[in-house]
Amino acid sequence: MKKHLFSLTALLLFGTLASAQQVEFEEFDLDNGLHVILHQDNSAPVVITSVMYDVGGKDYEPGRTGFAHFFEHLLFEGTKNIGRGEWFTIVSSNGGSNNANTSQDRTYYYEVFPSNNLELGLWMESERLMHPIINQIGVDTQNEVVKEEKRLRFDNAPYGGFLAAISENLFNVHPYKEKLIGEMEDLDAATLEEFNAYFKKYYVPNNAVLVVAGDIDVAKTKKMVKDYFGPIPRGAEVVRNFPKETPITETIKANYYDNNIQIPAVIAAYRTPGFKERESYVLDMISTYLSGGKSSVLYKKMVDEKKMALQAQAINVGQMDYSVFAILALPLGDVPLDSLLAEMDEEIVKLQNELISERDYQKLKNQFENQYVNSNSSVSGIAENLATNYLLKGDVNLINNEIDIYRSVTREEIRDVAKKYLSSNQRLELDYLPKKDNQ
Repeated sequence: MKKHLFSLTALLLFGTLASAQQVEFEEFDLDNGLHVILHQDNSAPVVITSVMYDVGGKDYEPGRTGFAHFFEHLLFEGTKNIGRGEWFTIVSSNGGSNNANTSQDRTYYYEVFPSNNLELGLWMESERLMHPIINQIGVDTQNEVVKEEKRLRFDNAPYGGFLAAISENLFNVHPYKEKLIGEMEDLDAATLEEFNAYFKKYYVPNNAVLVVAGDIDVAKTKKMVKDYFGPIPRGAEVVRNFPKETPITETIKANYYDNNIQIPAVIAAYRTPGFKERESYVLDMISTYLSGGKSSVLYKKMVDEKKMALQAQAINVGQMDYSVFAILALPLGDVPLDSLLAEMDEEIVKLQNELISERDYQKLKNQFENQYVNSNSSVSGIAENLATNYLLKGDVNLINNEIDIYRSVTREEIRDVAKKYLSSNQRLELDYLPKKDNQ
């Protein structure tokens, strides 16, 4: 879920960087364990205050899925000093915008303000952490909001069940097997005490990182951070011990039925290393090689030349514990799904046995150089990258040197990683089908 409250004025205020220059930052810890990262960029009068919490969809108790995403909604309800329903009004009336989003691994909140409202942004995020109002009215209200979101984005959206269908078949014991949005009956059954316990466990300063980026005075910002966040008490350390998945050694075959579609799809999905691992970076490059643009291997072959598919794509869904690499295609006309899978497999086998051409290799590196520049081209992008690199990847300076990992990947590595992880006996083969009346 993303709460869209962007105005044209706020978008125009975003500072941009002309090139992929070194991102300077300063970091420190408060006594309560909150990690703080400051990035000064005085090129535009904009500041972003953001907090990323180490809690995501994977953090649930049996029968209580969807809590992390639910809190993304719930913590806009109000605080002891911010009235119910006033959060967005305060932000917009002060020339700002705000948003939040949740993944399986983390939850992220932020405000973008003109730089003279830096203190307001810090106060609001400290209020969210220190004084939230979690009551039955807010829980009931946001429960209905989440249900409507589920209907809009998943239940009634064509192909809205793609990732859920993959995850529930690809994972057996790891919590990634559950939907990020959760099951509605779990939220309906949850008590107010359970919601308060969840907040107390995960929404603590030592389980978060605060990033302040943009047009700031570093010394003054440090003082404000300490004033607003310093008094918040430290929480108990979050301990996780998720079960490990057994490697896949035989092809898993499954069907999924979607009553919102008329055109089926075929998906081959592989359980691959978490995004901190070097091999995950190589898989990023493989997915881009296969389907990064209309001149990519799969699109050119299956859509343009053979006219077998309406769409052909490879994606690498990066996650902390395990990532998901998937290739998928939608047929054109009556082309059988098996034929689409065979065409995609042909390109995988080529990757496993041959080196990609020097020309394709250089093109691939150029694409990642461009992505890297774009990811750090705004204050908001820099803020989120700083938070992600600290909280999930354990190295803030990846914002400056992560591109070196991609630059160092060789053609031989691409071949070897494809051979190691993308064999047909290591995957899920999923037919994503239109739902018939009797199903």
